[in-house]
Amino acid sequence: MYEKEFGMERTPFVRNIPPEQLYESPAMREALSRLQFAASRQLFAVVTADAGCGKSTLLRRFNESLPKDKYLVMYVSDSKLTPKWLYKGLLDQLGLEAGFYRGDAKKLLQKQIEIIREKEHRKVVCILDEAHLIEKETLEEFRFLLNSNYDSESQLALILAGQTELWDSKLRFRKYAAIRQRIDINCVLPHLDRAETERYIDSHLHYAGCDQALFTEKALDEIHRSSTGIPRVINRICDKCLTYAGQQKQKLVDDHTVRYVIEHEMLGGTE
Repeated sequence: MYEKEFGMERTPFVRNIPPEQLYESPAMREALSRLQFAASRQLFAVVTADAGCGKSTLLRRFNESLPKDKYLVMYVSDSKLTPKWLYKGLLDQLGLEAGFYRGDAKKLLQKQIEIIREKEHRKVVCILDEAHLIEKETLEEFRFLLNSNYDSESQLALILAGQTELWDSKLRFRKYAAIRQRIDINCVLPHLDRAETERYIDSHLHYAGCDQALFTEKALDEIHRSSTGIPRVINRICDKCLTYAGQQKQKLVDDHTVRYVIEHEMLGGTE
């Protein structure tokens, strides 16, 4: 829509930007380093963030950063996940049939992981996403995957990822103590501050092939204030602002444009 108007080669504020092209905030960089450490040491890590703050981006970057000849990454995301379907989902990714009984599926998974570790010399990383929506029984079963040789060592690295409520409404309570006590690393992705918001926008424009400033300083102030530094909301605001500016033949997006777009175009609000 507006790409030609602003001399862009690609659309800047989209979800499918290659991981290596994405803006990496200091918090994102630190979280990525900590997850890589968890993978190398086969630890249990938890990642939480408010909706739209980059949890999925972090997981994408983490997956892309692990050498495929040294790591096998399995990913499961299902809000209705039961223990039986947890094992089925993991075994499916290994090309194996889960069978009917949960216990048999668990043994088969553990055996296959041992083969991957001992014969292929690869470490296994299992990511369970949207964990804030998953029931305690499944989270407990996920934790049991850590147990090996009478709980003396872990067969794989576990990454539990979810929105902030994973801690607020689950892990902080006593009934989740057994899970909480096993956590080795806790990563929290915060909202972007004003400077990070500007760098985030600049990086997306650079990805699109546009190195000129399209947003005034006051426009950037307004975008940060309205989005509260949530990347997903920043994308929506910037995309709609550029669409409107292109239609109006504006060369720059100012704060008046941002406020107009938020009031008239953001039908879903900035939440």
